[in-house]
Amino acid sequence: MRCPFCHNPDSRVIDSREADEGATTRRRRSCPACGRRFTTVEEAVLAVVKRSGVSEPFNRAKVVAGVRRACQGRPVDEDQLQQLAQQVEDAVRASGVAEVPSNEVGLAILQPLRELDEVAYLRFASVYRAFSSVEDFEKEITELRARHHRGGTPPLPGMQIEPAPRRRGPARTPSPARDG
Repeated sequence: MRCPFCHNPDSRVIDSREADEGATTRRRRSCPACGRRFTTVEEAVLAVVKRSGVSEPFNRAKVVAGVRRACQGRPVDEDQLQQLAQQVEDAVRASGVAEVPSNEVGLAILQPLRELDEVAYLRFASVYRAFSSVEDFEKEITELRARHHRGGTPPLPGMQIEPAPRRRGPARTPSPARDG
């Protein structure tokens, strides 16, 4: 590491510590030429390989921008978008590879977005999966309804599930009216 003060191409590590839950490493260094100390922060670079073959660093802001378009007009705030982007980055980094195809990033967005807002999920999935017909939407909506039915989670307004049949219990007999 080059010294930022005298530009000597060599430095000595005095101390190393993990930061940001292990995502970065802070190193305290000393320059043997000028004796001054400085700190560096190291972070593993995660690259995204686009369809064209071009590789670029993972950019959380791009995830937020794409999801924000899908959430337009929905009750989703900026904090929720940032949390979703963090979940996506964590999932992609957990794969353990230095270069991830862009379609893997898209897949990592789908699950947390489905949990955040199903309408935004349908919008994003329709573009990401290139829905080409009404049947594609119907299939996805059917899967969302089945998920609600299995998981017991309430559907969003407008996503009505057929009501469960009413349970019939033993017939109750009215109690006789009493005179006071």
